[in-house]
Amino acid sequence: MSYAEVNGLRIWYEWHGAGRPLVLLHGGFGSTETFAPLLPALTERRNVLAVDLQGHGRTADVDRPLRYESLADDVAALTTQLGLTEVDVLGYSLGGGVALRTTIQYPGLVNRLVVVSAPCRRQGWYPETLAAMARQDEAVGERMRGTPAHRRYHRVAPRPADWPRLWAKSGELLRRDYDWSAEVAALVLPILLVFADADSVTTAHMAEFFGLLGGGHRDAGWDGTGRSAARLAVLPGLTHYDILSSPALPAAVLPFLTHPAGPPG
Repeated sequence: MSYAEVNGLRIWYEWHGAGRPLVLLHGGFGSTETFAPLLPALTERRNVLAVDLQGHGRTADVDRPLRYESLADDVAALTTQLGLTEVDVLGYSLGGGVALRTTIQYPGLVNRLVVVSAPCRRQGWYPETLAAMARQDEAVGERMRGTPAHRRYHRVAPRPADWPRLWAKSGELLRRDYDWSAEVAALVLPILLVFADADSVTTAHMAEFFGLLGGGHRDAGWDGTGRSAARLAVLPGLTHYDILSSPALPAAVLPFLTHPAGPPG
């Protein structure tokens, strides 16, 4: 558990377990601690590198806006500084977008990618989710004091008073439109998409995202040779907000990370 200086940022990272490196990227207003329910299962097989993104957890904010692209630059710079030339990456929500951008921006760095509860374009969120994102500002942050996310932030943040600032900068990020569909369609590495069946991402977009990766276009055939290298998991009885605490998540992720992911034969 330590800090690294990357891109003008003092970024916090933690190592857990042993084996091939797996980078974990948390969601908005989260930190490495949010992955605690997953670590026992993941660290049995992998050397987990958990990272606190700019302004989150133990990584203090700096004078630059929050952008998926710059957060991806930070992740790539950290892995390079740590001597990692190839990693698997799992990102959740905000971290899912950062993981996807890291894969797009740094070809060859990511070996396998797991995107949990994140779309590849902004309109993949439900309208009510987009409306809530649009309202995020310092005033909302003040009203969120005392919530579990705020208590966790207050306990570990270098500057706990930055909590409203994080809400303002996150809102500015989440109001920005994006559509990475063309870049996603060009990806060739094994990718697993994981969603809850009552997620904040629309079910139509889950299928669209999977389709961009080559999945769901035809019957795979009796021997499975017609399937793509992409995988889609929709976990039942879960939402965007409790998917990280479910044992169904590592049960879906670990086989993908450890077994051959290409079409058979």
